[in-house]
Amino acid sequence: MRREHSQSLCVIDVEPDILSGLPGHIIDQILSHLPIKEAVQTSILSTKWRYKWATLPNLVFDSQCLSEGSDDLLVIKNKLSRIIDHVLLLHSGPIKKFKLSHRELVGVTDIDRWTLHLARRPVKEFVLEIWKGQRYKIPSCLFSCQGLHHLELFNCWIKPPSTFKGFRNLKSLDLQHVTLAQDAFENMISSCPLLERLTLMNFDGFTHLNIHAPNLLFFDIGGKFEDITFKNTSQLSVVSIGLYVNFESNQSRVRGCSSYLVEFLTRLPHIQKLEIQSYFLKYLALGIVPAKLPAPCTDLSFLSLRINFNDSKEISAALCLLRSSPNLRELEILARPEEQSVAHLWEEVYLDWPVMRVQHVRIDGICGIKPELDFISFLLSYSPLLERMTVKPALSAGQELMKELLRFRRASGRAEVFYLDSV
Repeated sequence: MRREHSQSLCVIDVEPDILSGLPGHIIDQILSHLPIKEAVQTSILSTKWRYKWATLPNLVFDSQCLSEGSDDLLVIKNKLSRIIDHVLLLHSGPIKKFKLSHRELVGVTDIDRWTLHLARRPVKEFVLEIWKGQRYKIPSCLFSCQGLHHLELFNCWIKPPSTFKGFRNLKSLDLQHVTLAQDAFENMISSCPLLERLTLMNFDGFTHLNIHAPNLLFFDIGGKFEDITFKNTSQLSVVSIGLYVNFESNQSRVRGCSSYLVEFLTRLPHIQKLEIQSYFLKYLALGIVPAKLPAPCTDLSFLSLRINFNDSKEISAALCLLRSSPNLRELEILARPEEQSVAHLWEEVYLDWPVMRVQHVRIDGICGIKPELDFISFLLSYSPLLERMTVKPALSAGQELMKELLRFRRASGRAEVFYLDSV
């Protein structure tokens, strides 16, 4: 008897490939949140994902691109170099951002090769952070990257070629722990016509900061320098300056009878936020400190001062700033204790002082000496809109300071004074 084949079909339920079915823009978004190592590994998920990582616009090579393993620096260097070589070789799309920052990274010659590769492409952001070893000399090919919008260098030696005419599209420049000659620094800043943000930290090779940047909005600097001047910087609105070296306030530093404070703020007509750190207030107090500035800082709403309350000149400079800032809302005072106490004549201040509109005050690091208490009493007496004052003393201050604060008269009926114990 002939056996007939069954006509029934066997139906097998197959789970749809959810990953392969994702829209391309969703895949791009997922990859953008992954470390570069994990992004490359997604190539095994499906055919659609195989080369998706190769079009990532942001390439970040940091500690996350290496798995935990050997502590041998040579092994780490070789692994990192192989990963970067592999990614750059297979990458097929435009590169918007390239960041190389690994804690074990030293200045290796491979960086020259990678930079040359990037210089041939329209990269917009270049970040290089060398955390160990000597300062790495930036290859000249980087200065041909005219498409750069953001440049960030850490522990580098910068020597632009003689043909360098600036970065015409650069908007943000961040230089930290760098070596740069005086003329090269000035040329770099003045030759970036669109520069809006400038950060300089712990630099050497130049001591005179001549800033010429017509579109500059943000300026943050901390380091050792002798002088600072602004030219054509009327758009600057946020400035933070820290002078990391003390100096003697002798007459040899004073330019005639001019006021450093007046010269400094005349160039910043639209300043909104100003932070004066370390010894920079001592620098600004050189020369003749006026009772108030020729033109008030009408846009200034936040002011932070690192001040030595034993220095009468610094107190005068601080009072000049306060008197010339009619719209100040937030004030931060950081004490910088030094010797050589000089009494300040507060009676002269009280005789002719305008009402301040400050609302929030933070005072940190005081020890409870008389000049500090006089200054706090003055702020409380002339701030009728004050809402909150926070006082955090230095370790040496005790409960007597808190008692003194409670005795001071307050012009504002809503003012609250908070005393924070130092840890």
